[in-house]
Amino acid sequence: MKDLVEVIAKALVDHPEEVHVNEVEGERSIILELKVAPDDMGKVIGKQGRIAKAIRTVVKAAATREDKRVVVEILQ
Repeated sequence: MKDLVEVIAKALVDHPEEVHVNEVEGERSIILELKVAPDDMGKVIGKQGRIAKAIRTVVKAAATREDKRVVVEILQ
């Protein structure tokens, strides 16, 4: 999951070297914390949050195979 979010985010931003994904794993859920450069926040979130929603949808679809709940948080 972590690699999936990282690949998607690096493709979207201007500074791919500043993309960091931290994975916090619980019993039944995984939290993925995505950090990008301040200049790239708009590119990851998108207009009205559409890109962020699309990233969450793709990750959620991939997580159903592992029977886990995945939450993607975009941090500043």
